[in-house]
Amino acid sequence: MEITAFLDRKLARRFRTYDVDGDGFIEREDFTQAGTRTTKAFGLAADDPKAVRFHDMLIGLWDQLSSVTNREPGGRISLDEYKKAFADGLLETPESFDAGYVPFLDAVMAIADEDGDGKLTCEEHVRWTGALMNLSEADARGIHDLLSDEDGLLSTHALLEAIREFYFSEDPAKAGNWLLGSLD
Repeated sequence: MEITAFLDRKLARRFRTYDVDGDGFIEREDFTQAGTRTTKAFGLAADDPKAVRFHDMLIGLWDQLSSVTNREPGGRISLDEYKKAFADGLLETPESFDAGYVPFLDAVMAIADEDGDGKLTCEEHVRWTGALMNLSEADARGIHDLLSDEDGLLSTHALLEAIREFYFSEDPAKAGNWLLGSLD
């Protein structure tokens, strides 16, 4: 897959959500800490089945990135290596992307959708995106407003569509391309 200039900017923005310490690399520990922050934000104990599933999904994502970039499980991945991983197969088609991403989104929703109705309130959305991806409250509220229904709720389906747009759309006007806020 060719990484366009627009996708390059989006991947760089996504990389920064993983690189919490800003050292220019992502590591397994970044994924572990993101999982802990997220499950704690929703009051889950480390041994709660939802928390365990979520942590396993994050580590699975890390393991996949490590294998695609030919890194040891404890190694570090640079921004260029991260982008190359996407070019080399992580974004082959929307269907192959879904096969890997839908289970992850299901694990997120199991934690963030506190009443289990398949929809996120604005507060739930702000909490999980802040904890997992360090998204600012203003950015999280803005994307929630763009994607939510007339009742102010964001469905799993709408969120998945936005995530697909983020990775596959070249149209800057599509709401999903603002999923993580500004690309600057």
